[in-house]
Parts: sequence; structure tokens; C-alpha cells
Amino acid sequence: MATLHPNTQRVIDAAAEHGLSIEVVEYPAGTRTAADAAQAIGCSVGQIVKSLVFEVVRSSEPGELVMAFVSGENQLDERKLAAAAGLGKARRADADAVRDATGFPIGGVPPFGHSKTLRGFLDPDLLTYEHVWAAAGTPNTVFRIEPQQLAEAVAAVVVDLRKG
Repeated sequence: MATLHPNTQRVIDAAAEHGLSIEVVEYPAGTRTAADAAQAIGCSVGQIVKSLVFEVVRSSEPGELVMAFVSGENQLDERKLAAAAGLGKARRADADAVRDATGFPIGGVPPFGHSKTLRGFLDPDLLTYEHVWAAAGTPNTVFRIEPQQLAEAVAAVVVDLRKG
């Protein structure tokens, strides 16, 4: 990549803070969805990390934003995420809340380098792969990482999040 987008540079810098050296790859056609990313990269959909921001709440109390790192082939069970977070309900955060908490747009949210520190929960299915691919700050950039390194970098709790 000739000139890095500022968001992508933030991800590279954040990786370095975790002792990781990542190589960002750009796909002009886009990697916004897990299926798009897998097709562009040439890997299985399961190797794509969906970095999702959810608000978890307890009835009348203010909510907490958390990150769920889910295998691209899985759907997240909001009840399991809420239970893992120790709260009553989970709902997907809106685009403004995602950008405010992470500093990145939906479709390009990386696992680290966020504006705010969010608790993380990782789908154990990601750990079955030798390496996985995550967004690098824009809807058309990704990077490869060993799933255990990812779990450690984001201090994620490994927990079953899969629907069904």
C-alpha cells in the first residue's frame, strides 16, 4: 500500500503496542462483510473475524459497550453475550455509538486501536484456525493474525457466542 489511511496506521501502531507486527492488505473491491473478505482473501468464511460492538444492559441501568469477536461463519447469540458480560440483555450498537467507542466505521472496525477500552469476548471457533483475518480500520483493509495472539491482544474472554 503506497499511502496508508490514518485509520490503518492507527491499527498498525496499536498492534505494535501489543508487540505484534502486522501486514495490512488492501482489497479495492472491499471486505465489508465476512463473505466479501473471505472471497477477496481466498480463505474460509470461518477465518474472518467479525469485530462487533454491542451494548449490554441491565433493565433500567445505563448500558456498557463491549466487543464480540465472532467467526465469520457464525451468528452471535445476544443472550450468550449478555450472560458472558454479566448483564441482562445485549443489542447491537448503532453506527454513531460504534464510531464514538472505537473511532472506526462499521465494516472496518479492527480488534484493537479503539478510542475507548471495551471488554472483549471471543468466539472459541476462531481458535481452531492457524490464522484469522481481521479488519484494519477501513472497509477494504485486513490483516492476518494468529487467533491466540488476537485473544491476548484484546484481553478477550473466550466464551461460546454462537447462535444455535
